[in-house]
Amino acid sequence: MLAYQIRQSFKPGEVTPEEANKIGYELAMRFTKDKHASIVATHIDKAHIHNHILFNSTSLDCTRKFRDFLGTGKAVRRLSDQICLGHGLSIIENPKRNGKSYNKWLGDKKPLSNQEKLRQTINAVLLERPANFDVFLLRMEAMGYEIKRGKYLAFRVQGEKRFTRLRSFGKEYSEQEIQEVLEGKKPLTSSRSIQVQAVPQRVSLLVDIQSKLQAGKGPGYEHWAKIFNLKQMAQTLNYLSENSLLDYGELEGKTAKATARFNEPLAQIKAAENRMAEIGNLKKQIYNYSKPRAVYIAYRKAGYSRKFYAAHEGDLLLHKAAKQAFDSLNVEKLPTVKSLQSEYETLMDEKRKIYSEYIAARKEMRELLMVKANVDHILGHTPTTPEKEKGRKQR
Repeated sequence: MLAYQIRQSFKPGEVTPEEANKIGYELAMRFTKDKHASIVATHIDKAHIHNHILFNSTSLDCTRKFRDFLGTGKAVRRLSDQICLGHGLSIIENPKRNGKSYNKWLGDKKPLSNQEKLRQTINAVLLERPANFDVFLLRMEAMGYEIKRGKYLAFRVQGEKRFTRLRSFGKEYSEQEIQEVLEGKKPLTSSRSIQVQAVPQRVSLLVDIQSKLQAGKGPGYEHWAKIFNLKQMAQTLNYLSENSLLDYGELEGKTAKATARFNEPLAQIKAAENRMAEIGNLKKQIYNYSKPRAVYIAYRKAGYSRKFYAAHEGDLLLHKAAKQAFDSLNVEKLPTVKSLQSEYETLMDEKRKIYSEYIAARKEMRELLMVKANVDHILGHTPTTPEKEKGRKQR
């Protein structure tokens, strides 16, 4: 075994990604006793924030190897619970053993994978009996899929990172097979399901086709971009209609309000993070100041002896640097580490409460800014840059 993985999940809304990553790092350091190389990856792609902690099975000095044992899982869980409780987070009080797998627990509510959605969309389009393969591809685009032509035909729905090749579904879904079905040479197989779930449509920015063509894009890209822009125009209009924003002034006003609503929690989060960073630095300097203090007192009693200084130079430099840091922070009376920790936890609680508001405000603002940008593009409005505004004032 080259490496081991620990997965650590948090209750939705309780932690920020930054806090989750720090907790994961603390778990990795304490469980491996800082003797194994490790990495913490924090994922926010699910409703619950979670960590993937990977650590090398061989110790840093290459003298020992981690051995998994029967109670490893319990030991990791107890340590993780202890750390989470220390940060004021909730834990599973009485975890049950031998529970159902996640897929079995979901049962009929299990969501379809992107690949299965693509498969079912292809089935539904084929049942419409398109006249030829080009019409089939146009229908797939209308269903919200981006198409990549090359050695292998591939599709990608809006929001996905990667394309899915048809060849991954087997021979039954090859390009040649689909063409033969469209030409009537082969019937639709009974194994094909026709339960199609609607692809969620989101507004995206319109493509500046002329600038892309000037950058070297070809006729194929131009054809795709025109279709893409038509879809986005339709989705933009749907958004405006659904939200009663057909008046440009109302759209502009709501966008400005959404931006202001986003900036408020953002400023609060930044202020809390800045203060938390100050507290972390102050705690570090207090530790650096107090630990070698006895050495400094002995140095002073020795009449600032050069010999004593040479023997304890590291501790004395650490003490001096901490004192200079306090002077730069204008700290007259040193706070206790306990009071600083209490303030830190209070700020963390406040940040956690604001974070959900911040996420919702950011989502609304981004959506409105994108819709407004599309409307401006359609109407031919050119955003005024600070340089242009300055030039106008000079004229």
